[in-house]
Amino acid sequence: MQLPSRRRPARSLSALSLACAGAVALAGCSGTADADAAGPGNDGLTIVAAFYPLAWLSEQVAGDLATVTSLTPDGAEPHEYELTPRDVATTAEVDAVVFLPTLQPAVDAAVEQQAADRAFDAGEAADLSLTYEAHDHDHEHSDGEHADGEHAEGEHADEPVTDPHFWHDPMRMADVGDALADHLATVDETNAEQYTANAADLRAQLAELDGEFRDGLADCATRELVTSHSAFGYLADAYDLEQFGISGLAPDEEPSTDALTEATEFVREHGVRTIYFETLVSPAVAETVARETGAQTRQLDPIEGLTDQSQGADYLELMRANLASLRTGQQCS
Repeated sequence: MQLPSRRRPARSLSALSLACAGAVALAGCSGTADADAAGPGNDGLTIVAAFYPLAWLSEQVAGDLATVTSLTPDGAEPHEYELTPRDVATTAEVDAVVFLPTLQPAVDAAVEQQAADRAFDAGEAADLSLTYEAHDHDHEHSDGEHADGEHAEGEHADEPVTDPHFWHDPMRMADVGDALADHLATVDETNAEQYTANAADLRAQLAELDGEFRDGLADCATRELVTSHSAFGYLADAYDLEQFGISGLAPDEEPSTDALTEATEFVREHGVRTIYFETLVSPAVAETVARETGAQTRQLDPIEGLTDQSQGADYLELMRANLASLRTGQQCS
């Protein structure tokens, strides 16, 4: 059971991007900001988020008090996206940069060089407590089990790495929203109360979504969740499912023959009837295991970005579409 090899796009920030060559460098790559750069301008705050879930969250918390843009364009895979010189320059020009360390090393580098004093680390507020071991397909562990072994994605193949995909747990999203409101209040003190109120409204929406997941996944024939890559650990942890990711944390990680065999055995042993594939990446991994086991395949959106395949217009709609897919695939009543 071998898959055709796939070329892995570059994931590092190029020297050209870091230098912000040419006119872009003159426009926005200065290491120091002007005195008037900090704080809201006449049109409110400017916020750049690393990728879609963080952009959506920023929009909800900031409301009409800020303009929010995403470094990762629609249709691009965040793990693989390489920043342009213009992207890097943007991080130096805005009032706040919302990012998630380790998910996008190129963004980490840009933040360190251009926006360390204006960056909001979503991972701190999310409490990234799950880790993944590349050689262990029982996969997710609490941080207590591997407290000394967390590393950035891909740092050591045989050591635990932190799972960054917190947005599949709505209540972790709510926690990040509260923390972001506090951060924006320090940038724009005049509107601090509004940011807090927006975050409270967001928490109420996310609590409702959390309740829908708890009710919808309470009684399922199958609690084993087999996915093409390990993006749904926080969802599984929140709603009492067992994730088995065929590939690793990065969707472009090619599973070995042994990993495919292990996945096939897991599916057969547990009577799993659905293998989930994702938007933004090829369904080949899920289809390979499904062919070997007689299982079906269904889409489960990692919600890392919006595409033509997305079954919703925003985070809330996409999460509810995922819930519907899970209820069918896991045979929930």
